[in-house]
Amino acid sequence: MTITAANIDARPALRRPRTMPLWLVYVPLIAALALRLASGPTANASYLLLAAYALLGRAHAIRALAFSWLFSMINPGLAPEATAAAVGRYAVLFAAAGSAMLHAGFIIRNTRVRPFTQFTLVLGAFIIGHSLMFSPMADVSVLKGLSWTLAMATLVSAWVGLSETQREALARELFWFLVVILLVSLPLAVTSVGYLRNARGLQGILNHPQAFGPTMALLCAWATARMLGEARPPWWLLGVIGASLAAILMSEARTAGLAMVLAVGLAVLLGPGLAGRRIGQVVVGLKSARVWTVIVCVSLAALAMAPLIASKFDHYITKSGRYQVGGLAEAYERSRGRLMDAMLVNIAEHPLTGIGFGIASEPWAMNISRDPVLGLPVGASIEKGVTPLMVVEELGVFGALLVGSWIVRLLRGSARSGLAPLAVCFVALLLNLGEATLFSPSGIGLLSLILLGWAYASGQPKLTHRHG
Repeated sequence: MTITAANIDARPALRRPRTMPLWLVYVPLIAALALRLASGPTANASYLLLAAYALLGRAHAIRALAFSWLFSMINPGLAPEATAAAVGRYAVLFAAAGSAMLHAGFIIRNTRVRPFTQFTLVLGAFIIGHSLMFSPMADVSVLKGLSWTLAMATLVSAWVGLSETQREALARELFWFLVVILLVSLPLAVTSVGYLRNARGLQGILNHPQAFGPTMALLCAWATARMLGEARPPWWLLGVIGASLAAILMSEARTAGLAMVLAVGLAVLLGPGLAGRRIGQVVVGLKSARVWTVIVCVSLAALAMAPLIASKFDHYITKSGRYQVGGLAEAYERSRGRLMDAMLVNIAEHPLTGIGFGIASEPWAMNISRDPVLGLPVGASIEKGVTPLMVVEELGVFGALLVGSWIVRLLRGSARSGLAPLAVCFVALLLNLGEATLFSPSGIGLLSLILLGWAYASGQPKLTHRHG
């Protein structure tokens, strides 16, 4: 059709994408959740339903990965064990990656890849190549490297490929997804199911306090940054901030609380510089009478309740009085010192080559789960806790420099997205000072990767015929 002045107004209508029916968006997710909660056999089937759902579109792929995270992290007191969960997670991940490629048009047209996605793929290729050359358990390292590369590249690509309206709508869904986890978890604080893991820290509907605390830290930082970054933030955000902060304290996850506070502070202090904007353009709430009212009221309340707050803080740092420590530094040393010592020894012995991606500091102590059919290593959890040291230990100095460059690009992109995305990005990264989640797409790390993809993509324009 020839475009003329007479029909130019019809162009947006002709090019407007068709909206998917709501039942096709949410009913499969509700069905998958029902399967996950019903029984062991249906719990395994829930992952297959998520994998099929992921193929429907970019937003569907992101939702499928979010629910895959929830299904894997769910409290065992609320749902039966999914015996094939390890394989099911990979099915969802590969389906999401296939969906991102399909809906980006790789199969039907020559599609270019955005620079940050290219850098992510280059980093992933380096990790896989490094694993083949230096890892004592190459199959374990390669599969871990491939999983992370697929997850991160898929999420960045999918988020960037959405229109601005779709991106904002999906971000709201994820925010309320976390709020629902909070609201459903709080009543469990008065039951034994809420403390099933260790009978001390609140785990809510998740399987560990160290999963619940970081999840609430992401939500609390997101809500707090929204309060500071919007001209007229809604009052209900205060309720979300207060409830999520209480949840962090009850979880006794000290790294989560520290990461949340530091992340908001760093977002306010460094955001303007990283984004190349004035502070008033980033921290929009500084011009809001509503925000200043909240700041003044909270400050006055904190002064009036200083002794009680100090007591609660000490209770939190000492994990309900079980550990006698003099402050945050001593608490960190006690909880992570042994792990750091082992990593430092390996760094001194292998400064250039590292010991292999995803390999424990003491490889002989690794417990590797393999697929009974193909023998693939579908599970090989390790405990390291301090990701910066972990990266140097596993990938060597040159690998660490490449990872550092990738993180700098991620932070710059997130800063252009606004205060809330940058704060969430900082939380996801700072959590790695206590729990190594950045390269863990099969555990608590998957939620962080989903939100990192959003944080970066929110400041990127959607370009035609360009992928991720």
